[in-house]
Amino acid sequence: MFMMEAKRIIVVIFGALLNAISLNFFLIGANVYASGFTGAAQLLSSVFNDFIGIGVSTGILLFLLNIPVLLLGWYKVGKGFTIYSIISVFFSTLFLEVIPVIELSSDIILNAAFGGVIGGVGVGVTLKIGASTGGMDIVAMILSRLKDKPIGNYFLVMNAVIILFAGILYEPENALYTMVTLYVSTRVIDAIHTRHEKVTAWIVTLKADELQEAIHRKMIRGITILPAKGAFTKTDKSVMYLVITRYELYDLEKIISEVDPTAFTNVVETAGVFGSFRRD
Repeated sequence: MFMMEAKRIIVVIFGALLNAISLNFFLIGANVYASGFTGAAQLLSSVFNDFIGIGVSTGILLFLLNIPVLLLGWYKVGKGFTIYSIISVFFSTLFLEVIPVIELSSDIILNAAFGGVIGGVGVGVTLKIGASTGGMDIVAMILSRLKDKPIGNYFLVMNAVIILFAGILYEPENALYTMVTLYVSTRVIDAIHTRHEKVTAWIVTLKADELQEAIHRKMIRGITILPAKGAFTKTDKSVMYLVITRYELYDLEKIISEVDPTAFTNVVETAGVFGSFRRD
């Protein structure tokens, strides 16, 4: 258990380092913006520096923007998930402050592409181990528990605002290159984690009641339990069928491994869901 948690912390710190490298080596110098709260902090930093004359770093603004969201996540999502988000935000801020802003290339396309790839890897590996980078990840987690609407819409709205202001306050080209960064980073995250917002889990188990209770302690998800029989052993089993968001996938894997390590689980991509998949 200790080694598993230590591994998650190391991966979260590594993801924060990649995020800082993406910004300080590629995006900030080129006035190209990342997605979510990171991009918002970047844009605010540029506005403070260029239009108001106040030097406020991206790292400090990223930390300040995340404070109310982290507090909300602590009460609405859970302490474990939020603690890893706090670690990620803290180390992202630290690395952004320690690592100097260097313009490795004057080619804005290279900066947009490589910044998107490196930043996408940082977010992707963090999500892969069930943690988050704070900001929109926590907002998405809260919304996924309250509403059945596509989470991607909220990311799209925030990123659209960032692109719009990048185009208005600076050159229109900056907005276009920001779109390149967002596209590249999204594709990388999808490749590392999963591109579907919802996935369907089929769990074949001998401990359906225990698993159902454990899952419902952690998630607000409806579960359908079907009777089944092993073809070889002729043993009576149960098949549990449930739809979850991609942010809950790690938690589900952890619950299954703790309650019934011998269970067989098949996770498949879900293109769409009609009706409510919450447990009311």
